[in-house]
Formats: sequence, C-alpha cells, structure tokens
Amino acid sequence: MNRRTQRVTFHNPVGYKLCGILDLPLGEPTAYGMFSHCFTCTKDLKAIVRISRRLAEQGIGMLRFDFTGLGGSQGVFAETNFDTNCQDVLAARDFLADRFRAPQLLVGHSLGGAAMVRMAPRIESARALVTIASPSSTEHLAEYLDRANPGIGQEGEGNVTIGGRNYRLKKQLLDNLRAQDLPAALKALKLPHLIFHPDADETLPYWHAEKMFEWTGGPKSMITLDRSDHLLVDNPTDTDFVADLTRRWFARYETA
Repeated sequence: MNRRTQRVTFHNPVGYKLCGILDLPLGEPTAYGMFSHCFTCTKDLKAIVRISRRLAEQGIGMLRFDFTGLGGSQGVFAETNFDTNCQDVLAARDFLADRFRAPQLLVGHSLGGAAMVRMAPRIESARALVTIASPSSTEHLAEYLDRANPGIGQEGEGNVTIGGRNYRLKKQLLDNLRAQDLPAALKALKLPHLIFHPDADETLPYWHAEKMFEWTGGPKSMITLDRSDHLLVDNPTDTDFVADLTRRWFARYETA
C-alpha cells in the first residue's frame, strides 16, 4: 500500500465539529485537494473513497469530509441547506491551509460538485475543479424533494426516503435550493474545469453535464462515463478511470 490515512476533525463557522479523512501518499504530497460528497451521502461513499485513495497513491493529499449533520459530523441535518454546505467547504479549506497546505484541486460529486462550483472563487489557492455527476442547477433537487413529499413545502417539514434511508427535511432547504443561481456561478468560473458525467445517470440526466460544459467560464473538458450510474457502482473500474484521468489532467495546472 503506497498511501496512508489520517482521521481529522475541524469546526465549521457555527462551531459544529466536522469529521474528515485525509488520504496521503507515503511521501510528501505534490499538492492537496478536497472532495465534497453528494446530498445525504458521506465521505465514506465507495466512489469517493476509491477516487481519493487512488489520487493519494499518485501523490495528491485528498481531504474528504462529512457535511454538517451527516456521517460523523455534528449538527442536525434537517437544519442544513446548500449554503451551510458551502460554509463547510470553506471550513475544510481553512483546515487544510492551517494544518497542511491550501487546496489546489477541488473535487465534488453531485450536489457536492455544485458547492465546489459556488465556492471556487473563494478558494484562492485552487488551480483546478473536477465535478462528477453534478447538476447544472440546484432547483432540480428542490423539485424532486417536493414531489417526493409535498408536505415539506405545504406543512413546513416532512420525511423522505433516499437510498433506503429516511430523512427529516424542512421547507427552508427547498427554499434555499431554489434561491441559488448555479448557472451564474458557472459562467463566472475561471478555473479549469473537468466534467465527468455518466450517460446512464437516472438521478441527474446527461443534459446537466451538457449545460455545465456550455456555461462554465474557464478552460473546460468533459468526459462521458459510458454505461455508468450516478454513484459509480455499476462499473467498478469507473473510479480508477476518473482518478487516473483527473491526475493526468491536473498535472497541467499543478505547477502552473
């Protein structure tokens, strides 16, 4: 095994302790990156673990962490929203900058990719952004949750089942998702942006990737994950493919 793992904790702006794992190469990392997970997921999602470890084996120290109220992190999930996710991203940035080195590579899966798009201009050390199966807007999630349980919007809160697990959600989350302008954030983006998207994604159809590629403002590339699914579980080789292409692509910007 040519990598090592370190469990870490840090605090978000309201004082909740967030849990993370830092996947590191055996030697000194050539760069550091951070990985934000999808809605209701955690840092331990198989795809995130495998991609982060593979990047660590190739020299990049990768921090993956749980958003507030999920996984090992403190807080109440029902009280969180897209804005709190974005604040958690900045807390992760500060942790890396204070304890190791400011992140140069930003990676996000699904809604975590949207959070990275939104926060990229506030991470001055960043040199490149990778999004995986990410949305071109946040409104789609609000509409999905509204359809799943109309009571959330009508009564102020309600339960939904996602991935076989039950979650209590509040109307404030839907309102917050609808208030975002992700297309504008994409158009304002200046970082090199690598977009991965499964062509068989039933959660976020492929047209989201096409819109992201159309709108994103910096140098851009897009890779179709043929016959792949939203969580990258159907084809076990997908995670190595994503990590290896990310590493080779990022090398263009790592020392720029």
